[in-house]
Amino acid sequence: QVQLVESGGGLVQAGGSLRLSCVVSESIYGINRMGWYRQAPGKQRELVADITSGGRTNYADSVKGRFTISRDNAKNTVYLQMNSLKPEDTAVYYCNVEGYSIGRARYSSPLWGQGTQVTVSS
Repeated sequence: QVQLVESGGGLVQAGGSLRLSCVVSESIYGINRMGWYRQAPGKQRELVADITSGGRTNYADSVKGRFTISRDNAKNTVYLQMNSLKPEDTAVYYCNVEGYSIGRARYSSPLWGQGTQVTVSS
């Protein structure tokens, strides 16, 4: 079964930290890009950070210096370490992969996880 499963969300006070994990099912391999997005109530989903298979990272300006994305290819897992959290970081966080293989086929259409809630209290 093809799936992405996020974990690590929760309630934290401003200034605190959380680490999100996203495990991608083993049937998906050769992943080019892995990323984290978030969607706050009433707002559009936005890119938080992404990382290529070569380790190149990209961050939204709002999280630079506070969040760190990393991946473990052996475990098919992507992480998002979130430090110095702010109330405006409150959102549902979604894992995303693009450019991957399943069986003998190569796909470019993105896959999404179900999301994990992050709530930062002031």
